[in-house]
Parts: sequence; structure tokens; C-alpha cells
Amino acid sequence: METKDTMMTSMLTKDNGENEGEREKMREEVEDEGTQQENGRLTLADGLADGKPKGLTCSSGQQVSNGLNTSTPQSPREGPGTAACSGGTASGTGEATGSSVPLGGFRTLVVQQTSLERPRETWSKKMDFLLSVIGYAVDLGNVWRFPYICYQNGGGAFLLPYLLMAVFGGVPLFYMELALGQFHRSGCISIWKHICPIFKGIGFAICIIALYIAFYYNTIMAWALYYLLSSFRPILPWTTCTNSWNTDNCNRYMSTDHNVSWSNSSTSPAEEFYIRQVLQVHRSPGLHQLGSVSWQLALCLLFIFTIVYFSIWKGVKTSGKVVWVTATFPYLVLFVLLIRGATLPGAWRGVVFYLKPDWAKLLSTTVWIDAAAQIFFSLGPGFGVLLAFASYNPFHNNCYKDALVTSSVNCLTSFLSGFVIFTVLGYMAEMRQQDVDAVAKDAGPSLLFIIYAEAIANMPAATFFSIIFFLMIIMLGLDSTFAGLEGVITAMLDEFPHILVKRREWFVFGLVCVCYLGALSTLTYGGAFVVKLFEEYATGPAVITVVLLEVIAVSWFYGTKRFCNDVQVMIGFSPGYFWRICWVAICPCFLLFIIISFLAFPPEVRLFHYQYPPWTTVLGYCIGVSSFICVPTYMVYHLLNAKGTFKQRLLKSISPEPSTEQQRNFIVTNAV
Repeated sequence: METKDTMMTSMLTKDNGENEGEREKMREEVEDEGTQQENGRLTLADGLADGKPKGLTCSSGQQVSNGLNTSTPQSPREGPGTAACSGGTASGTGEATGSSVPLGGFRTLVVQQTSLERPRETWSKKMDFLLSVIGYAVDLGNVWRFPYICYQNGGGAFLLPYLLMAVFGGVPLFYMELALGQFHRSGCISIWKHICPIFKGIGFAICIIALYIAFYYNTIMAWALYYLLSSFRPILPWTTCTNSWNTDNCNRYMSTDHNVSWSNSSTSPAEEFYIRQVLQVHRSPGLHQLGSVSWQLALCLLFIFTIVYFSIWKGVKTSGKVVWVTATFPYLVLFVLLIRGATLPGAWRGVVFYLKPDWAKLLSTTVWIDAAAQIFFSLGPGFGVLLAFASYNPFHNNCYKDALVTSSVNCLTSFLSGFVIFTVLGYMAEMRQQDVDAVAKDAGPSLLFIIYAEAIANMPAATFFSIIFFLMIIMLGLDSTFAGLEGVITAMLDEFPHILVKRREWFVFGLVCVCYLGALSTLTYGGAFVVKLFEEYATGPAVITVVLLEVIAVSWFYGTKRFCNDVQVMIGFSPGYFWRICWVAICPCFLLFIIISFLAFPPEVRLFHYQYPPWTTVLGYCIGVSSFICVPTYMVYHLLNAKGTFKQRLLKSISPEPSTEQQRNFIVTNAV
């Protein structure tokens, strides 16, 4: 870009006795200084004294004549302004260098004025960014969804479609979003004026989807917090059948109770604790009658949102420090649980069940659909988070390397968590004298809150393992919540900077309050049904469609060549043909494949013994469309408000808007 190249100002001189050598030396100094990119303000405070001009002085990164410090710009949109004068050179908006050259007459000083807006916040350290991205990508789904989908779709054979979908679909989308956010340094709304203005509705749709996720995702952490608080007892409450919430079917099946027989009608203490005490779904007949709010869960969720608020209210400077704990602690717990699980009797049965390949299942379309959906939702492009996080990076950060590292860590974590889960499932199957598939029939949160909780209760030092396990669940969720809300906050602050930038704390407080109020329906007795509805319909199809439009807008309208040139300006080399082909053809086909399969084979939604009625499917699709409708609505609005003929409006709508910082004014000053 032009703002990254050498920028020099014109210097009009009226020479009196200057030789050619001095002019050449001055020209070289201007060229050298013009290549440095500065960010700040230029003030020519020195005047004339005793009839002799004072030379302008400064050095890179030091104070200039107005006392301000210079700093390195973070993007081409915060690029340098330049100034040049005879008797000295000034480069950057905040730096002037030069030597005293005899002046014999009038000279015209041309100063390039740049934007004096507040420089963009950046990460304190590179690791803050990496841990934030890893913490966002590695969430609860890595722990419960991947192991379940893996064994359901052929065990070890599932790894083949999973890796193929990752290489040709997930990672290219991940890389593209990091590069876009880092280059344009904007959130998911305002970035579109630099790419394809008519698609700006994508940003608003992403923000609404993020709100829907915040409505239900944090409730799962509230459940985990309830378990965590219940773990500070010598005897865990989900290990006995003598509690007020237990039924006659409760069967205490501990490792010491070998005389107890397990039947199909039996329910474990852990299952009844989860269903009847934590969720209390037995008090709600279904979505048509949710019941009242559970005050215990309401307090737990309030505590979760309090942690979220004080972690993100100041921006990435604070959240970047919090993730050093929330992103690393889960790995420590995973390794502890893996070692413990591997030493349990029957653990090998679970591992064999997890990895034994069933190659025949690769002929099933469902396997490939599940692989595509899993890698997409695991890496998480399309939620505005990667754009927001990357926008706080230094402009020349190697986002290509970051994309490969973080996506690899994410996939390996999913694979590792499979061993953590299935060693325990093998242990449970050994205890119940059942097959592993009978024990692992539950997917989703039930796998953690019932099966794994019961297994922990059977271990020595059960209280310790219970505490660290549910702490891990909470921290896995907190990272993703930090990221999801930061995506919304960054988008809104970049879109309305003059209103919100100085009021960030209040805006974040209002956003957290909205999320808490929106989550109240998930805290009712039938709240688990609401969580399932949001998870299946409200976010999945909408966000995949949004990402499909995003990759089309970038690859086809903005242009792959232009995008690759942008990447080359940032990191010094252009993406190869593999990435270009993926962005232009493979990724759109990858996303279209997921969308068509979802429409062709809509999921049969069921939770516990409740079969979702047909009207709930309609409700789910309406919630999903309510976010996506922002895209066509904004297209119509943009075309109606543009000027000119329809063709002119259309061409203007798909052309990037010029950056306001590039349209700079020039101040011409006469110096004696």
C-alpha cells in the first residue's frame, strides 16, 4: 500500500548560495526518514531567534519539539504523515530531523497532516494473543462433542475426513479471518467498508449470533459452578440415593457394590442429581411451559457474568492476562485426568472403542457432514472473534504462522480429550459389565455432568478430582465467552468510536446485563430444553451461511489477488496457490455442503425423554433467520441510500471505500 511505502513531501526552495552537494545530502535524508513509519503529531514550535532559523530536531521513537513521544504505527490506516522543510527534514507525524542549513530567503514548508485519533490498543505480549485464540477455539465442544462424534462415525476412520476437512476448509477460513482482521484493524462491522460495503449486514448478523450464544453458553458454566460448589464435601452428593431428589429407580453403583445389578430402568445417582436437582427438568413438561427460574442457577450465572465483566471491561490488556490462567489450566487438568484414567481398570476398552477404525462408515455422507461441521465449529471462523483479536496485533505480525499453530493446537486438544473421556468410559463399562457404546449413549453436556461425574465419584480422592474437573469446565467456557463478547465489543466500538470508545466500561456493563437477562429463560426448570433449541437451530445454520457470504465477498468481490497483496504487505510473502484455490473454490463448496446437508437432513432434536414437537423446529428456524435477515436488509438499505443510477450504486456498493486517512490535507507555511 501507498501508506507503507516511502512518502515524501514536496520541498520548494529558493536557493541563495547553496551548492549541489548540500541539496543532494538533504534529499537523501528526506528519503531515509520518509521510510520510517511514525505515529503521533508534528508541532513546529521553534521560531526564529537572532535572525537565524533553528533546525528541527528529533530522533526515532523519542520526544519531539512538542514533548510528545513518537510511536510505531500499527496499520496502513494509522500510517505516517510527513513534513519536509529546508534546513531540516521532518518525517512522520511526530518526528523531524535535519541539520542547520544556511537559509537566505523564503522557503515554503509543506506539512502532511494525519489523523490525530487515539492509536489502537494492542496486545501486551504475543502470547496474550495466542492464548486468547487458543482459549477461544478450545472450548467445551472439544471435550464432549469431538469424542462422541469420533466414536459414532467410525472411530479412527473418522480422523481421515476430519483432517481433510480441516486442511481444505477449516484452516484456510481461520487464516483468512486472522489476515483480514490484522490488515484492516477493524471489527466485524466496520471492516466491510474496506472490503465490500454492501455486505456490511454480515457484521450485524455476527453480533446478533454472538448474543444468542451468550444467552445459552454461559448457562452451561452455571451448571458446572453448581457442581463445583457441591464438590466441597467429604461425600459428593451425586454418589448416594438417599437425597430428597432421588427416586426408587436410583441405583447406587459404586466400585465396591459388586452385588448390585444394573438394569435398563436403573438410574444412577449422578443422573438424578443432574436432571432432578441441578436442572429440575422434571418440573417442566416442555418448551410450552418452562416453569419458574431456579434461584440457585441464577446466582451461579450472576457470578459467572461478574467474572466475565471484570475480565473484559478494560479490553485486551486485561483479558490477555486472564487467559494465562483460563487457557493453560485446562491443559494441566486434562493431563492429570488422562494419567488417572489410563490407570483405571477397563481403560483400554474405551481407548479401543474410541480408535478402532470402521472404514465402511466412510461411505456414509453423514460422516463427512459431521467432520465438516465439527472442524468448522471447533476453529470458530465467522463469529467475529478472530477479526477482533487479530485487529489488536502489530501490523507486521506473522498471522500465517499463528493460524497454523493455533489450529493445530486446537485439533490436537480435541484428539487428546478423546483419550481423557474414553479411558473413563471404558472404566464405567467395566464396572457395569456393559459394552462401551451402552455407557456412552449420552452426548453433549450429559457426557460430562452424568457419566464423567459418576466416574470421578468412584475414584480415590474424588473430591479433589471433582473440583479440578469442574474448574476446567468453567475455564474452558470462560475463554470462549471472553472471545465472543470481545468480538461484539470491538465491532461496536469501531463502528461508533466517538460515542462508545470513552464509555467502554459502561457499554460492556450494559452488554453483560443484556446477556444475563437473555439467559433467564435457560435458568428455568425447562431451561435445558431452551439450551438445546438454541444450540441446534439459532446459531449453526446462520453462522455457516454468514461465513459462506464472507468468503465469497473476500474472494470474488474484493478479489483474491488484492487480498494476497495485502497479506504480502503485512508478512512479507504472498499466500501460495493452495490457499488461493481454497479461498476461491474449495471453502465455498465446503460451506455449501454443510448448509445443504443441514437442510436436507434436519436434526431430530431430543433431550432426555422429551421429543421436540414440530412447532419448535419452526421457532428454531425463526430465531436463526432473525440474525441472518440483517444481510439482505442492509443490502437493500445501502442501495436505496446510494446516489446515482442503479448501475452506479451497485458498482459503488461492491467497491472498497477509500480510507479517510489517505485523503490528507496539506498545510503550507512560509518560513523566513
